[in-house]
Amino acid sequence: MKSQFKFYTENDYEAVCNFLIELNREYQNHINWNWGRFEWMTEHTGFDKSLMGSIGLWMDGERVVGAAIYDMYFGEAFVGALPAYSSLYPEILDYAYSELKDENGLGIAICDTCADEISAARSAGFTLAEQTETVMRLDLNKELNADLPDGLRYVRLDPVKEPYAFLWLLWQGFDHGTDKAEFEKQEQIIPQARPHLDPYLSVAVETADGEKVAYCCLWYIDKTDYAYVEPVCTIPSYRGKGIAKAVIYEALNRARALGSKKAYVLSDMPFYEKLGFTEDKHFDFYWKK
Repeated sequence: MKSQFKFYTENDYEAVCNFLIELNREYQNHINWNWGRFEWMTEHTGFDKSLMGSIGLWMDGERVVGAAIYDMYFGEAFVGALPAYSSLYPEILDYAYSELKDENGLGIAICDTCADEISAARSAGFTLAEQTETVMRLDLNKELNADLPDGLRYVRLDPVKEPYAFLWLLWQGFDHGTDKAEFEKQEQIIPQARPHLDPYLSVAVETADGEKVAYCCLWYIDKTDYAYVEPVCTIPSYRGKGIAKAVIYEALNRARALGSKKAYVLSDMPFYEKLGFTEDKHFDFYWKK
């Protein structure tokens, strides 16, 4: 099928999300790169937005049918094409290596079951590396139950309306320390607007005096039947109390009520296995210097 190449602009955001939704609709062989991950990533403080014009898109009219997207910054990338346009994959791969590599080359994650993509990568000079990714899945066919410790409650945490509280919680939860002066020095405290974020699925745990101590965000829209978990954290002084399990289950129950049939998380941590998640897809990295 015919397609036309273009560089990404901010006007292409919805088209890229729709492409990732369509790519993962029938088969989840690219579920490690889904619309929710793209939306979370593009407003992440570690994402280099200055490079976005280097994202390559292959278009059939107004529809994105293939894409090469860097992961946070150059050096790792997603490469994919809709099944009907799979012949584009080698071209997209070549573009990604040419335009999205860093001084160490380029790495891409390919699902074990994607034999054609693995073959194309090998033909292009990519070699198998030790790095891997795992996506775990939990079917949401029943209510999930976990109690919060006394004195804690669930609250919505909106990154647009409460950017300081949101970023301060993540700062502590991802082990950057408890020094607010250092946090304020390092972080830009600005609203993080994401077009499809549902504040109902952005769930924090709060103490009686208003301190936010844990967080889980889910990405779900009714164009899909799945929710994507990203991120999850608990501040160090509240770990080991079952709070992370409780807030994840609360968010998952909310997504289930909205129509989600299953949930995915990009992780292989035993913690998620204890919550009922099981390995769904495995991805190997292929690198080219």
